[in-house]
Amino acid sequence: MSGISDQTGDAAVEPAEAFSVIANETRLDILEALWEFEEKPVRFSELFEQIEMDDSAQFNYHLQQLTDQFVVKTEEGYDLSHTGGQVIRALRAGTYTRSPELGPFTVDGACTRCGGPLAAEYADEQLSIACQDCGKAHGKYGFPPGGIEDRTEDEIARAFDERVRHLYCLAVDGVCPECSGRIHTEITREGACCLDVEVRAEHVCERCRHDLCSSVGLALLDKAPVTAFYDDHGIDLTDRPYWTLPWCVDDQYVEVESSDPWRIQISIPLAEEQLTVTLDGDLRIVDTHRVECAGSTGC
Repeated sequence: MSGISDQTGDAAVEPAEAFSVIANETRLDILEALWEFEEKPVRFSELFEQIEMDDSAQFNYHLQQLTDQFVVKTEEGYDLSHTGGQVIRALRAGTYTRSPELGPFTVDGACTRCGGPLAAEYADEQLSIACQDCGKAHGKYGFPPGGIEDRTEDEIARAFDERVRHLYCLAVDGVCPECSGRIHTEITREGACCLDVEVRAEHVCERCRHDLCSSVGLALLDKAPVTAFYDDHGIDLTDRPYWTLPWCVDDQYVEVESSDPWRIQISIPLAEEQLTVTLDGDLRIVDTHRVECAGSTGC
């Protein structure tokens, strides 16, 4: 068997060969059966009983084709490898097998531009949120089909918010949410964006080229100075969907101090106070400033 080498110098299976191994219904059934067993490793006889085959020799042939790459064999029996688990998770997420559509349905919050109602819509494995009156986008991101099954519309919106937070937490930390490769982040004002904002961050994986577009404000959702600011006002920031936070989805709260190097201020008003956070070109916090607002004159 020929192979390619990864960056560690280890031999790797050719992609076409790897996919050909699991392009078989019986082998997928074996992976699914292993996934369903609560106690692992699983003995050969127990695994064979779960598969609709009469010929144990033929079953063993298919099992051996999976072993080492998708299935791990030990003295106690068989278990899914990490790669085998990824295959089953992808199938259960509906990534390769389903293409549902849903919506539009209303979600919490109001448009940061005109105050109109917001609605979510699901198509092409992406969930988007936009204003029903003026059309302003409040985000459009990948969301596996499995995420909309067995959930109410409110539960879908909540899961989507959690997923977006997770995606950008990883991206800002330099980790690709798809392959765990190195993410390169660049601040830009060029081109279109899923959030209808001018200043934004483009995150691109150097390994698999997975890309994400975000406002710079999304980088602050899990940062201590911001979460503490909300905590001081008795608010758990995780309870507020990102699209209801104007500083996450609107340029009005963003000011570019310089672009060489990048210095970007984000103003976060709350009650009678305002937190101003300054970010650099890598979306790292370089300064924070908290002030009280002077009545009706604002901050």
